[in-house]
Parts: sequence; C-alpha cells; structure tokens
Amino acid sequence: MSILKRLFGGGGSGTKTEAEATDHNGFSIVPNPQKEAGGWRVGARIEKGGKVHQLIRADTIQDQDQAIEASVRKAKQVIDEQGERLFG
Repeated sequence: MSILKRLFGGGGSGTKTEAEATDHNGFSIVPNPQKEAGGWRVGARIEKGGKVHQLIRADTIQDQDQAIEASVRKAKQVIDEQGERLFG
C-alpha cells in the first residue's frame, strides 16, 4: 500500500480502532481486544472515579466483533465478582 493511501485513509486494515463504552453498575467498560496471530485476545479497560483497571484474558477469538462482545461480557463478570476491590 502506498504511503499516500495510508496517510489519507485509503485501504485501511479493516480493524476497528475504538469500541463504544458500556456502563455496568457504575463502572465504564471500554472493550479493547488485541490483534494476535491466532485472532483477537479478549481485553477491556474498566474505569470508575478516575481509577482504571486494564483487563487482559488469555482467551482468543477469531472474529473482532465477537471478541468485543466477549470482552464486555468478561469485564461485567469481573465487576460483579470484585466490584471496587478491582482497583485495590
């Protein structure tokens, strides 16, 4: 791909750069799956009151949209299990 296409937005990689934040029990979840050779590693940023927890799981999923959904689901599970202790 030419440098001009990359600079001006042509021929993108087909990956989403940002996913929408989701609120759950007062926490904000920003799904952030990471591209890997075997697919997408489940991950999310969990925030509340200026505190941030980076969630990274060993799970990998082939489809990016499914990885985003799994990332939100795992983050909700962690919030339900740990709550405020997540930041401690």
